[in-house]
Amino acid sequence: MNAEIKKILKYEKERNIRNMSAMHILKLIITSDPDWLRYKFIKYMRLSNYYGDKTLLGLYYLRKKNKLSFLLNYEISGKNIGPGLTIYHNGPVVINGNAVIGSNLILHGDNCIGNDGKTGLCPVIGNNVDVGVGAKIIGDVKIADNVTIGAGAVVVHDIDREGVTVVGIPAKIVN
Repeated sequence: MNAEIKKILKYEKERNIRNMSAMHILKLIITSDPDWLRYKFIKYMRLSNYYGDKTLLGLYYLRKKNKLSFLLNYEISGKNIGPGLTIYHNGPVVINGNAVIGSNLILHGDNCIGNDGKTGLCPVIGNNVDVGVGAKIIGDVKIADNVTIGAGAVVVHDIDREGVTVVGIPAKIVN
């Protein structure tokens, strides 16, 4: 494994498990705590993409990812997701494999990032985007860096201003 993937895995562990003591992490592992399972899902997703599906190790991590995917109700390939993915809750999370996502994406659960079902074109999301509970990003849209998408919002148009918050159906900028 190269240094870059090790750095990404360490970074994502820090973001998802935070600075917990070894005893607390042991408790998470023993009890199959959702925080631990979400972190393991992200780790297996990264490793399955790193090794690919043409190697035995890649298939091993893909199988582990798929088992957790079923348990957590996630449908995420992760091939175009930058480092720092954080998922705060279990529940339906769908990210189309053709979506392009920058670093430090935060998902709060019940999210969909996908195509519109007509064109097959997917969102392109910048860095440091925070997607609230139940928010959806649909179609050929571009989201700028440092955008917060409010709970339940449906983004179907480009958000080209950085550092804004969007809410509503369809999502509109509120600040």
